[in-house]
Amino acid sequence: MCALMSGGEQLVHVTISGAPGSGTSTLVSKLGQKTGWSSLNGGDVFRAEASRRNLSVHEFSELCKSNLDVDRSLDGLLKEAMTTQGGPEIMESRLSGWWAFELGINCHRIWIHTSDEERARRIQTREGGDFETRLGESRKRQSADKARYETLYNIDLDDMTPYSLVVDADNLSAEEVFRIVSLEIEVE
Repeated sequence: MCALMSGGEQLVHVTISGAPGSGTSTLVSKLGQKTGWSSLNGGDVFRAEASRRNLSVHEFSELCKSNLDVDRSLDGLLKEAMTTQGGPEIMESRLSGWWAFELGINCHRIWIHTSDEERARRIQTREGGDFETRLGESRKRQSADKARYETLYNIDLDDMTPYSLVVDADNLSAEEVFRIVSLEIEVE
């Protein structure tokens, strides 16, 4: 399945979404290696914009919380990339599945579900720190993001309606998640 516009231009094939620490970046990397598809990572767009503004990621995150127009403009960039001929075949961002659903793009929309505890463990492994601190940070970020997306777009992050596949990845390896998603999107 891939999305085609009325003129036959190919759009995004698959969106990958999940909370920070859920393994979406790893999955996108594995899919890209297997298929040769290009990808766009919403987190990379966020970090690039922070750098362009000479802000740390934390400072830029705080700006986004206080000025919702900044968030809207970044999300606009992602939506544009999804609907542009020659754009990425894989789109990774927390809301990319929602955007594809709302824009009527016929593609696979994958959500990688992980518990707060599992995300905290993964972030702790990747970045260090103690588990309780990482767990508190993960819960705080998820709560703040849920509230912001509700305010910005009336989107409930707990609503899985837009997704064609939800993978509960708490007890799965990255390779197992990749296999499940590969079967869903029929990657050989």
